[in-house]
Amino acid sequence: MPNTTIQTGQDWGSVNVGRSSAGRVAVPKSAHGVTRAKAMGLVATEKKHGAGGNRSAHTASINSKKIEESDELKINKVDKSLSKAIQQARMAKKMTQKDLATKINEKPQVVGEYESGKAVPNGQIIVKMERVLGVKLPRPGKKPAKKLSAAEGAKKGGVVRGGPPKRR
Repeated sequence: MPNTTIQTGQDWGSVNVGRSSAGRVAVPKSAHGVTRAKAMGLVATEKKHGAGGNRSAHTASINSKKIEESDELKINKVDKSLSKAIQQARMAKKMTQKDLATKINEKPQVVGEYESGKAVPNGQIIVKMERVLGVKLPRPGKKPAKKLSAAEGAKKGGVVRGGPPKRR
């Protein structure tokens, strides 16, 4: 067995790692104690402006408008003519909203929103509905453009598509 020697001259005094009571200042725990410490000059307080809250996120500047009042953020909804046309075409095919939704791979709520006029129009969904229902649905926001014949376009100074006539 190895021989271990204990060194003499080591300081084996106790060491306090936690809080020690020596040199500690008593902190007042009540409001009365705090005011008394202020009066004696033991405690100095400072007023912190904007501390303790997130006021900047909740206050609006004077020049800003509410989002609801802004005209730029108006979301287009489905037109009543489109919603009526979808509903009539679906009823003519004797389909439920759920049947139509499964055939166009959408949720039944989407079809319900289109028929009630609450949905935001999506061209891809409208095209799917047109294919399944077999009807041409009115498109939102598009106004039918007047088609001009080639002669009328040339009279108004427009360019005739296709260029000059071919030689034979």
